[in-house]
Amino acid sequence: MQYICVYCASSTQIKPVYFETADRLGKILAKEGIHLVYGGGSNGLMGQIADSALAAGGKVTGIIPRFMCEEKWDHNGLTELIITETMHERKEKIAMMADAAVALPGGCGTLEELLEVITWKQLGIFTKPIIIVNVDGYFDSLVAMLHRAVEENFMREVHRDIWKVVETAEEVIPAILNSPKWDKSVRKFAAF
Repeated sequence: MQYICVYCASSTQIKPVYFETADRLGKILAKEGIHLVYGGGSNGLMGQIADSALAAGGKVTGIIPRFMCEEKWDHNGLTELIITETMHERKEKIAMMADAAVALPGGCGTLEELLEVITWKQLGIFTKPIIIVNVDGYFDSLVAMLHRAVEENFMREVHRDIWKVVETAEEVIPAILNSPKWDKSVRKFAAF
C-alpha cells in the first residue's frame, strides 16, 4: 500500500474534533510511509491533513481543477500538485492513483466523491478498500441509508462489504488491511 486518497471538507467552520482527526490521520500516513493523495485544497480538513502529513515528513499529492487554482484554493506547499481541466478528471485521477479510499467528514463534494467510489466498487471499476471515518457519528445517517438500500433490495447483501466504518484515525490502516478482497468478478452481482 503506497497511496491512500482521502476525501474531506474544505470548510473552516467545523468542530475541532474533525480537525484533530485529520491531523492524526495525516501524521499516521506519514509515519507509515504512505503517500497522501487528496483534492489539493489549502483550507479546512484538506489543508489540515496535508499540512500534518508534510510536517511529519510525508509525501502529499494534490489533484485540483484549474478553476480552483484560479480562485487560489490550491495548497502551494505540496510534494506534487496536479492540475486538471475538470472535476471529473480530478476525481478519476485521485481514485485511480489510490490503493485505498478514505472519507473524513465533509459536505456535498465529499459525499459525492465517497458515493461515486462506492458505486465504482459495486461495478468492479475501483476494487480497493473504502473506509468511512465516522467521527462523532457524522456519517451515521449515510451508513444507515446504505444499509437500507441493501434491506430494500437496491443493493445485494454482499455489497455491505464495499465499505468499512471506523471512528478514529488510528483504525484506518488496520481497517484497510482487513478489508475483504474485491475484484472485477463482482460485476455479476452489480445488477439485481
